[in-house]
Amino acid sequence: MKPGRHIATLALGALALFGATAAGAQLLPGGLGQGLPAGVGQVIDRVGRTGIDALDSATRTVDRIGETARRLADSRLGRMRDLVRAHPEALEMTDVGPAVRGEIIAVDPAPATLAAARSAGFSIIADEDFEGLGLRSVTLVAPRGLSLEEAMERLEDIAPGGDFTPNHIHLPSGAASVTGAAAAALAQSGGRVEAKVGIIDGGVGAHPSLSGGIEQKGFVAGAPAPSAHGTAVASLAVGSGPIQGAAPGAGLLVADIYGRDPKGGNALALSRALAFMAARDVPVVGVSLVGPANPLVARIVEKVQARGTRIVAAVGNDGPAAPPSFPASYKDVIAVTGVDRKDRALIEAGRALHLDYAAPGADMAAADVAGGIKEVRGTSYAVPLVAARLARAGSVAALDAEAKDLGPKGPDKRFGRGLVCGTCRTPVP
Repeated sequence: MKPGRHIATLALGALALFGATAAGAQLLPGGLGQGLPAGVGQVIDRVGRTGIDALDSATRTVDRIGETARRLADSRLGRMRDLVRAHPEALEMTDVGPAVRGEIIAVDPAPATLAAARSAGFSIIADEDFEGLGLRSVTLVAPRGLSLEEAMERLEDIAPGGDFTPNHIHLPSGAASVTGAAAAALAQSGGRVEAKVGIIDGGVGAHPSLSGGIEQKGFVAGAPAPSAHGTAVASLAVGSGPIQGAAPGAGLLVADIYGRDPKGGNALALSRALAFMAARDVPVVGVSLVGPANPLVARIVEKVQARGTRIVAAVGNDGPAAPPSFPASYKDVIAVTGVDRKDRALIEAGRALHLDYAAPGADMAAADVAGGIKEVRGTSYAVPLVAARLARAGSVAALDAEAKDLGPKGPDKRFGRGLVCGTCRTPVP
């Protein structure tokens, strides 16, 4: 218990005890102990004032935290609404965030399910199997005039055994734009690389710190394309030179699910990218993105992990009051939060249904898509440090051995099992 809270508890307890036995005792503005037996009143007066001061301070702290949580929630909602307003022809808002307009994904549908959907006016625009995973998805377009939520309700009524989901959008969990400058060059390896680490993000731009083997593939329109977010994340994973990553010079496989597509970051693109990583036997994949729970992505994550690929994901930057973030919250995904240079948890760090590790996520530099370096902040930037460290260590047990315990002894909800790559921070110039 913190000292201030302990003093306050003693004071209130003492007041309750003596208030019952001191006839006529009153708590007056001029002195908390007035009317109590000699000596006792003076002690309670001093302790009580200290306790009330502590309570006042604690109340102000709670108020500040509450206000921060409200601002983060408002900012999250504002970003999502702005995205939909910017691309109304491509996106629409659902109760859990933006999704591709009019698209519903049927996961492993039975023939009868598809027949019922067609009879209700839904049309099929895509039917695909994910490479090597034994999973099929069929993308349906809702009848004109139906919102996604109305379309979901209709499908659940006519095909109650079906597994349907909107094509949700996943957003980067770091303070950097996804799309880089049009003039930025794409980092190219010129061929296939033996990847030790994978990232699913925006594309990676050419940079002096990224001279090792990099291979990129796009999963949406206009991809791969250089992006600020993807370039920064890549440098923290495998950078060598001005930015030193957690696994300098390691082979990197990049799946760009944003490109220049207003529907970038959708669940179908993320699922395709994960299947691609598993097919290439990439041991560890970093995903610095957040979105709502999505049945297709959940199934893909399960199958990819069964193939031996470990997924490391961010808890997001929408504050601890935000809904749980995904894919970080899926079972066995390694969920990562961020800390500042004093090893304090970032105030904006979101939450997942479990937490595994913390890593530097502020007061540090990363590669800029324009070729320089810049300061970054967010749980996005903790993910590549943990992912690359895990790829280099070779096992979660080895990563646990490196993790520095922070906060209460043992695993906790603020830092997980401890701080990884605590010295992996390039100072801000």
